[in-house]
Amino acid sequence: MSDFDLLLARAKEFHGDLCAGIVLGTRMTMIGIRELGMNPMERTKNLIVYVEIDRCIADAIQAITGCSLGHRSLKYRPYGKFAATYINLKTGEAVRVSVIEKKRTEKTGQEAMKDAVKILLEAPEADLFRIKRVKVDIPDGDMPGMPKYHARCGRCSEMIVDNKEVTVDGTILCGNCAHGSYYTED
Repeated sequence: MSDFDLLLARAKEFHGDLCAGIVLGTRMTMIGIRELGMNPMERTKNLIVYVEIDRCIADAIQAITGCSLGHRSLKYRPYGKFAATYINLKTGEAVRVSVIEKKRTEKTGQEAMKDAVKILLEAPEADLFRIKRVKVDIPDGDMPGMPKYHARCGRCSEMIVDNKEVTVDGTILCGNCAHGSYYTED
């Protein structure tokens, strides 16, 4: 079994099924790690990945790299793009891999997914991905490890860590109090 097959199987198991996003995420992760001179078969604590979409691709990235939100090595940016940036913390090198969008099938539903998976498995890398060397300045508050900074919201009194507070008119606030919350209280 090839490295690709093993990593694809790992991503499929983590995600629960094989779909176009799992194929794309597996391929783009192998590219990103390869471009950094790292081995995709070896998980490392020297990798941070910024993923720009909360879809199947993110599951493949997490399954293959071992990066996660809890370990603070997987960062989510809600841009809605099929893209991720891989950063080698030892060297500071970073590479962004994005999907080149093309209409690939005329079918719909499950048939379209089967066609898409087959096409994405076989298509040349250059036809599917754009690879760019980039620079990423990772703020101290985004680095893995224990929180280095704590603050308390001046409105709700909840603790805020990792420099995520917002200052409004001289008052320290959490994101919910400063910008509005995604939830309402009963």
